[in-house]
Amino acid sequence: MNIEEFRDYCLAKKGVTESFPFDEVTLVFKVMNKMFALTGLERTPSQANLKCDPERSMELREEYDGEIIPGYHMNKHHWNTVMLEGNVPRDLILELIDHSYDLIVNSLPKKVHKEWEEL
Repeated sequence: MNIEEFRDYCLAKKGVTESFPFDEVTLVFKVMNKMFALTGLERTPSQANLKCDPERSMELREEYDGEIIPGYHMNKHHWNTVMLEGNVPRDLILELIDHSYDLIVNSLPKKVHKEWEEL
């Protein structure tokens, strides 16, 4: 999966915005102003940080050793860095984007979640 496909998939989700809050090369995707994905535009190979359930994170890191690693500059317990152009199947990358997005949506405060539902 290339970076444009990654970007398009993230932006197609309800309530998602993109921005560069840290610098001009780190693209961040947020749902209802909470980050669920980020990627460095100048990193080669392309990779993305995605939130993940801690138990699943460990399983993925073992199965895709070197392709899914603890989140770069993130909480290593809750975030993974996924190589987008390696051996991780495209369908799994899409599933992990969905999982990250869902974790954030499900953690939104009730008022914000209601706003998200009404979009």
